[in-house]
Amino acid sequence: MTDPFDPFPHIFAPRWYSIDAHRPFLNDLAAALLDWSGRQSPEILSDAMLLLPNRRAVRSFEQALLAVGDGRPVLMPQVRALGDLEEDEAPFTPGALGLDLPPAISPLHRRFELARMIVEAFDTTLSVREALAHADTLGRFLESCQIEEIEDPGRVADLVEGDLADHWRKQARFLALGVEAWPKRLAALGLVDPAWRRVTLLRLLAEHWSKHPPVTPVLAAGSTGTVPAAAAVLDAVAHAPQGAVILPGLDRALPDDVWARVDDLHPQGALKLLLERSGISRADVRPWPVPGGVDQTGGRARERVLNEALRPAETTGDWRTAISGLRAEAAPHDPVDPVVRGLEGLTLLDLPDEESTAATLALAMREALEVPGRTCALVTPDLDLGRRVAARLERWGIRPDNSAGVSLRTLPAGRLVDLVARWMDRPLDAPTLLSLLKHPRVRPGLDEAAVAHLELYGFRGAAPRDGSVLRHRLLKPQGRGRGGAGDTPPEGATAALALIDRLETLSGAARSAFRPEAPLDEAARALVTAIESLAGPSAWCASDGDAASALLAELIEAGGALGAVTRPEFAALIGTLLDEQTVRQGGATHPRLRILGAIEGRLVRSDRMILAGLEETVWPPAAPVDPFLSRPMRATLGLPSPEKRIGQSAQDFVQAAAGPEALLVHCQRRNGQPTVRSRWLWRLEMLANGANTRDHPVALTTDDPVRELARMLDSPPDLVPRPASRPEPRPPVDQRPRSLYVTRVERWIRDPYALYAQWILGLESLDRPGQPATAMERGNAIHAAIEALTLERPDDMGDDFAEALAGRIVAELVKAGFDDAALAREQPLAEASARWLAEQERVRRARADGPVTLYAERKGRMTLTLPGGDFVLQAWADRIETWPGGAAVLDFKTGMAPSKKEVEAGLAPQLTLTAAILEAGGFGPDIGRGPVAELAYVRPTGRGEGGEWKTVAAGLEDTATATGDALEGLTRRIAHFDRAETPYRSWAVPKFMSLRGGNYDHLARVWEWHVMGAADGEGEGG
Repeated sequence: MTDPFDPFPHIFAPRWYSIDAHRPFLNDLAAALLDWSGRQSPEILSDAMLLLPNRRAVRSFEQALLAVGDGRPVLMPQVRALGDLEEDEAPFTPGALGLDLPPAISPLHRRFELARMIVEAFDTTLSVREALAHADTLGRFLESCQIEEIEDPGRVADLVEGDLADHWRKQARFLALGVEAWPKRLAALGLVDPAWRRVTLLRLLAEHWSKHPPVTPVLAAGSTGTVPAAAAVLDAVAHAPQGAVILPGLDRALPDDVWARVDDLHPQGALKLLLERSGISRADVRPWPVPGGVDQTGGRARERVLNEALRPAETTGDWRTAISGLRAEAAPHDPVDPVVRGLEGLTLLDLPDEESTAATLALAMREALEVPGRTCALVTPDLDLGRRVAARLERWGIRPDNSAGVSLRTLPAGRLVDLVARWMDRPLDAPTLLSLLKHPRVRPGLDEAAVAHLELYGFRGAAPRDGSVLRHRLLKPQGRGRGGAGDTPPEGATAALALIDRLETLSGAARSAFRPEAPLDEAARALVTAIESLAGPSAWCASDGDAASALLAELIEAGGALGAVTRPEFAALIGTLLDEQTVRQGGATHPRLRILGAIEGRLVRSDRMILAGLEETVWPPAAPVDPFLSRPMRATLGLPSPEKRIGQSAQDFVQAAAGPEALLVHCQRRNGQPTVRSRWLWRLEMLANGANTRDHPVALTTDDPVRELARMLDSPPDLVPRPASRPEPRPPVDQRPRSLYVTRVERWIRDPYALYAQWILGLESLDRPGQPATAMERGNAIHAAIEALTLERPDDMGDDFAEALAGRIVAELVKAGFDDAALAREQPLAEASARWLAEQERVRRARADGPVTLYAERKGRMTLTLPGGDFVLQAWADRIETWPGGAAVLDFKTGMAPSKKEVEAGLAPQLTLTAAILEAGGFGPDIGRGPVAELAYVRPTGRGEGGEWKTVAAGLEDTATATGDALEGLTRRIAHFDRAETPYRSWAVPKFMSLRGGNYDHLARVWEWHVMGAADGEGEGG
């Protein structure tokens, strides 16, 4: 400031000032106040009162005052948030206004009471979530009426006379009833609405200051007066003897004819309305002083360009004239084109998706820290993008000051509350229960071995339907009906069973409150009890614990107003409430990096401003759709137009984009869907294109090195694709298998690498917890049912055999984890399969060449003596049938069975090698060494005739040939792999393999070498 500045000259009243959009608002405000107070008595600044829009602005002003004062001691003024005044602090000194207003109802309590009122008075059929949705909409309407100080909101019922649709009539009547009933409900509670209380306090303050102006200095800065009561306070401050109002970014250079057309969509719309309400012309607003020695040429040019780009649509036809006027005005004192000057430091970035956008912005913020003292702020209304950027900054150990906070549901305490609520609803849901047991605030009190055993054997695969199925799995983890009742429980089972007993007790106690519904407050108490039983006091530690405990305490106190809920409704409600609760964690943050909301970015200025989320419906936001009132009804009632919010967002954009260096970021796709650029970016580009001529070249910068740096940061150094080669591991011979089951021999032939990974590396694939029951579970269930009924009724077919078999199959499917929906599909298939199997059994058991003896699920083995050492071949035979002079080996398949051609080619030797073991007497003396006369796959499908019988070898000669060939091929294979140079190649014979058929294909990187690498040939034969 070159000349002494007095903010309260007596010759000017009322006193209205404005700080240009390109200037750092709070810094200029602090600098002028320090300069003025330095020429007054020492206590003058501490006697002054400063009203700022919100608490964030209050904190930022305190920092700005210290920064401008170079750290010297400063007597701080009384700084208050205009939007959050309380009657027990200045300017409401105790007893000054004789205030005795009832306390405000809490937001959650208000929401529940509104929902209860709606259900009781209007529609008793609404669910809890529907009632809450209605309550939110009704609450917004009532709040709008209170903020705009509508004198008679009850006349909304009279706004539907005429030709309006019945929909509007019904909604208007609903609103009128709400307007009448809600004040009575609040009066009965002894409470008032928060919005009404704030507006009343502001209105009383305005009236008091109008009659009794404050004698000490008072300033109101940064507010646009969108609330009528706040505008009245600003007017009273402007008329006070030592009062002044400082507006943010009033465009004093906008032509008068354009100013006359400014509406709600325009950045200046709110300021124009404020001046009109106060009876002040734009010419009466004086500029706030700027510190001396500051070159404002570039800043003013940027502000002019932005304001010209966003001028009312009706006046954009005059753009070329306006640009010519700008150039003529700037020519005498600035040789640089003012449009070019205004676009200096302004960069527009189009980025492909959310992740690349977050990575680029995080790197841009990190880059700012390379210059000592340099600051950077990300301004965006997109909370999700802010969280993504903050997470990206964690890679460098940087935590920015994030004003938006984070959702409580994403923090440990919120996750715990959400998990326990969902667990109360579904106690055996695998992902929920395992996540709960592994929660950091629950896990320390549990037996790690018990949790591991429970996960591995109890919840991997299809979810158990009840506790008995879960206990059966824990006691017989390998069993599919093969374990005996006297088997010793595996290690860890006892502790896991004890854990299950404890969890069942806790869930039973928590669920007992629901009969099947529970009052919301009782349900919340049950939830708190369950949480503390699992996590103890640690559940409520830290700031997130405080927020979670406060939420549940309010739910207990006010939840009874909402009525009763079921367990699913309660779990969904808890998740919604946690999502809506925002927690600002505080703690140490980086002093030079900030992530701000759009409103907060209006007053805060950093060296680099990054404006992100510039897509339609994000920034600017979509005009809200009022489900109750049409536009004419809103206008008649006195409510503002829906576009008012867009105009306020436009002013926030101009204020933030007017900084010396601004990065405007547009994300081309969100959630996989294309987006539409913000209208403001289109306007800027059109203005730049229109100003670009041969004599005056103009270009808007659309690239920044940080984009390429961010792309390179996570890219491999060599961008030339180099697909992996086919793996060919050659493990030492002494580590290669000397014992295999016949099913693994088949995998060994087709895909040796899979055998290497499973047998030598010891890698076993794990099912996902709680995954839907698969074809494997179905096949195992049918195997177990056939085995059990074969052992129980070896000779007794009876007329009820098919019915008994179908019942046993369904029981095994239930045990395997099939849910009700899957059982509805499987029941008729099981019945059809059972009828077909019963008929096959009758035919098989009535052989003409003698009585048939059945053996189910028998284990056999034989030892092959070879030059490289003994090799043990083993098999589980689903069914062996013997009769005088012959035997049959049957294998039950629920999936596709191998063809006879595959068996003859040696690619599917399961049955032939099982027959070889049988002929060698490997299944025990009770079965003996009978010659095998039949090899067949039995496939009960439940479709068509009910099943398929596929014979792959019939007759003693045919079967002997197939068995001998298979045994000879196995002998050659063993000898081949007994050589150290023989590799375990991936997909050695892929002809009959599915592209996604192996559990180890991802480990072998099959997609790379077989598809991308275009591997030649089909591999070696068997």
